[in-house]
Amino acid sequence: MALAAMRYDINLEICEEPCLIERSVRILGGKWKASILWHLKDGLVRFNELPRMLSGAGKKMVDQCLKELEIQGSVSPKVTSDRPIAVLYDITDFGRSALKILDKLKYWTEENDI
Repeated sequence: MALAAMRYDINLEICEEPCLIERSVRILGGKWKASILWHLKDGLVRFNELPRMLSGAGKKMVDQCLKELEIQGSVSPKVTSDRPIAVLYDITDFGRSALKILDKLKYWTEENDI
């Protein structure tokens, strides 16, 4: 039986609300959020360093992702009192809990030569 025909024979379960995978992808999904968390795993990172670390993400996009991650409770900003004033970002315990998943994803990517 052709794959297209098989799709219609499957009994699909429709979710009334987002399923657990959808909810987790909302936090870790997108092009840059998981990478930002990964780069914060070793300690505080200045805002201006993140776009360079991500090679391809503009400051506006990084700022947007950081705001979303902050609202979700995955990162927290720290404002320095030094001159010049800078904003450093730190990963929270909640954000750190996602690192296990990201490490498995990294391993999966390596194992499958992706």
